[in-house]
Amino acid sequence: MDTGEMPAAARGGTRPPPWALRDYAFLADGERGALVDPDGRIVWLCAPRWHSDAVFSALIGGPGHFTVEPVDRWHVGGGYYEDGTLIRVNRWVTRDALIECREALAVPSSPDRLVLLRRMRAERGEAVLRLVLDPRPGFGAHSMGSPRLEGDTWTANAGGLRMRLLGAHRASWDAGSGLRGEFRLGEGEEHDIVLEFAEGPDGPRLDAGELWDATEREWRRAVPDCSALVAPRDARHAYAVLRGLTSGGGGMVAAATTSLPEQANTDRNYDYRFAWLRDQCYAGLAVAAHGPHELLDSAVRFISERVLADGDAVRPAYTVSGDPTPDERALSLPGYPGGSDRIGNAAGRQFQLDTFGEALQLFAAAAHHDRLTKEAERAAATVVNAVERHWSRPDAGLWELEERWWTHSRLSVICGLRRISRFLPRADSRRCAELADAVWAETRRRCLRSDGRWRRAADDDGPDAALLMPVIRGWPPADHPSSALTRAHIEDELAEDGYLYRFHRPGVPLGEAEGAFLLCGFTMALSTHHLGDRVGAFRWFERNRAACGPSGLFAEEYDVRQRQLRGNLPQAFVHALLLECAVRLGNASALPP
Repeated sequence: MDTGEMPAAARGGTRPPPWALRDYAFLADGERGALVDPDGRIVWLCAPRWHSDAVFSALIGGPGHFTVEPVDRWHVGGGYYEDGTLIRVNRWVTRDALIECREALAVPSSPDRLVLLRRMRAERGEAVLRLVLDPRPGFGAHSMGSPRLEGDTWTANAGGLRMRLLGAHRASWDAGSGLRGEFRLGEGEEHDIVLEFAEGPDGPRLDAGELWDATEREWRRAVPDCSALVAPRDARHAYAVLRGLTSGGGGMVAAATTSLPEQANTDRNYDYRFAWLRDQCYAGLAVAAHGPHELLDSAVRFISERVLADGDAVRPAYTVSGDPTPDERALSLPGYPGGSDRIGNAAGRQFQLDTFGEALQLFAAAAHHDRLTKEAERAAATVVNAVERHWSRPDAGLWELEERWWTHSRLSVICGLRRISRFLPRADSRRCAELADAVWAETRRRCLRSDGRWRRAADDDGPDAALLMPVIRGWPPADHPSSALTRAHIEDELAEDGYLYRFHRPGVPLGEAEGAFLLCGFTMALSTHHLGDRVGAFRWFERNRAACGPSGLFAEEYDVRQRQLRGNLPQAFVHALLLECAVRLGNASALPP
């Protein structure tokens, strides 16, 4: 292996060009995540945590990236994840060589220190690879200063972060464009690069072999066997994605990115690097359908802590450290094409009643597996009290819109009250049942049409895919006439080519207003199965699970016409509902009672 300085003519790198969202791969360790394009450029990484400023922000038009790519531009890329992990293997076929670059964020991880591993190998022929490391903390506000080569390790500092890089000691540092070098590998030869960003002093010695061994062991431990499920490989991948998005403190971010457009140039760009309690309940319920697992425990712990800390004022979303989401603000970056450079999220200040219902359903699922902690028991009691005081208030609902009397929100809390009542002492159980009856009576009065199907809201007769969620949770029961009628009406009004939209926007055709919602497509599969149509359920499931990109990742929306993903990725709740489909469609006993 030979490492040498790049020729001067090759210096002065440019910002990596954007790719279609479906083409990116994802690395994560629970505390932060990275996006990698097919050419081997890491173009998104926030440090030290999910909601921190980005060190590499080329994804949204900023400076900063970490590139390992073939020098020969005449190449074809590809890659795959090692089964049940977020260890990614990038593959390139050039005119003369077959090259692999194995990469991962090292686990187990810590909140104040990230370690990125890249192992390059020439599988066939001689590989010539280019390395460019240009860290720009603070969304590009800082360049790494005081670069110094100490033995075989580069060090530098900026923006409160300390950098160490092992494995590029013969590369050179340019003040304007970072570290640059070439790597030449003979056939069968491999080379390791280890990059660390940390707050405070240096961590332990960087040893590539030890870090890879620990990372492989942790993924083997963290992701369960899914061989008995429908689509076992995709189910294991969903577990790995959810694990990668879940921090050591229990919080699971909705997605790894910010400001990726749901629709081009429409100002629908949001920051999803925060933990939505509802989304985490969906993930916990999906895992609970499969069996007891640490992701269920993480969800119960994080949501219990938030409920006990904030009571009635519990927020829909927090940082993974349990703090309020910051207010929205714009950066001075171009943004991903068609998107923006927005960070922060105002949804954390909304009142969303259905969050209480989902929390009660999660606590009941944990109790079913005998994993309801004392803290969660107290949190459940707090949630019941909050529902009793606030169920009649208008709320922003599942889709975080204007405050109205949304039908889905009321059905969600009814389901939660009925489920948790089975695991409470008799007096508390009776109280939950009576409260559920009261909410049910008023919801039927205000939201059930005379023809037997549910209105979207008390003042809106339109269809809404949110109304499928109560069906799959068991309330109203499958044999209640409203369940089949509502499901059929939603399919008639909101389906297109096997995908499902959320609701109608006045005067705008489906597909032009927004993309199909993949969460809704998987929910349709589950509700169809719950109502007894197994073949129809599989049609919905297979259609929607095919919407992922080559890396098996899902965003929130899917542009049916262009066959493209839209919005931030990977979207946790889509992977959660895929996992739940994989469990329930293959196991009738997993259906809600």
